[in-house]
Amino acid sequence: MKAVHFGAGNIGRGFVGLLLDEAGYEVVFADVNGDLIDALAAADSYRVHEVGEVSHERVVRGFRAINSATDAEALIAEIATADVVTTAVGPRILKFVAPAIAAGLAARSEGSAPLAVMACENAIGATDLLALEVLASLPEETREAVGARAVFANTAVDRIVPVQAADAGIDVTVESFYEWVVDRTQFGGAVPVIPGVTFVDDLAPYIERKLFTVNTGHAAIAYAGFLAGARTISEAIAIPEVRASAEAALVETSAALVAKHGLDPAELETYRAKILERFANPYLVDEVTRVGREPLRKLSRNDRLIGPASEYASTGDVPSGLLAVIANALRFDVPGDSQSVELQRLLREAEAEDIVAEVTAVTPGEPLYEPLVATVREVQRSLQR
Repeated sequence: MKAVHFGAGNIGRGFVGLLLDEAGYEVVFADVNGDLIDALAAADSYRVHEVGEVSHERVVRGFRAINSATDAEALIAEIATADVVTTAVGPRILKFVAPAIAAGLAARSEGSAPLAVMACENAIGATDLLALEVLASLPEETREAVGARAVFANTAVDRIVPVQAADAGIDVTVESFYEWVVDRTQFGGAVPVIPGVTFVDDLAPYIERKLFTVNTGHAAIAYAGFLAGARTISEAIAIPEVRASAEAALVETSAALVAKHGLDPAELETYRAKILERFANPYLVDEVTRVGREPLRKLSRNDRLIGPASEYASTGDVPSGLLAVIANALRFDVPGDSQSVELQRLLREAEAEDIVAEVTAVTPGEPLYEPLVATVREVQRSLQR
């Protein structure tokens, strides 16, 4: 069996590639980072260090590497004969990998088993987005026939991978916990065999549980910790006020999940506690500026802050805990982060209503709109003092 994985970074090597390797797939990493691809191509193995209360070391051996920027033909040929294609490149990059997947589908032999395509990204419906881009890359006259050569399945993925040590090379340090959940309904009876992956009939609750708990909680600690002067996530969560702010926000996200998906409140309480325990892992040196980076994306409509705040507000209550996190995100002033710089410019120059419209896409008449505008306005006043 063979899997082509786009994105040879830390998540690709330390999570997706690792599980595919352990499932018996030959993993072909594709990336535009020439130095990284050269390093992988020159190695016969790399190590994944899982750290926590109990630590493990795993060795990945069955892999190859292709520079997707300079060796497109080889990449297309690999996709044409692959069983699985996965990505961990970021949602905004999916449109750039789609043409190669489309060309690989067009080159597949008649009668080949459908290619399983799974985008392993921190975004709702990432594989749906990738599927649209792949189909758009195919000529209209062959789109339906060639598109049928693939099965596109959405996923929910969760594993914390911090910034790596400067001398780590291609080895990766990750937390011991992970979760990879895939929508089984797209596969019919031909579900890929990947031990460690959970296949479910309804993925939506898993995606939003993860996004609205792990990602929301991570961001809450990062932004509050940044303002408190903490350097890392584990340092930040040790500050009582920072932890309390995250707990308050996550109580609201859990309430939104219960209202929307009917999830069990007691199970969500246990899940929240587990997530906070993971963030406190002292073996993961994860800087608050890394976790908080790109605040405009994190404040977008369907992401980890506005998404659950909107869902909670729709129940009739004001999401005061989440609004406090949003206020902290607005105060995330990091000159080296271009989105932070742009956000600070907007706060200085634009009206609160315009910022809400441009950044969050929340509109007048929605339950969240008025309290969100008030939050932005209060942050603007505080920055002017």
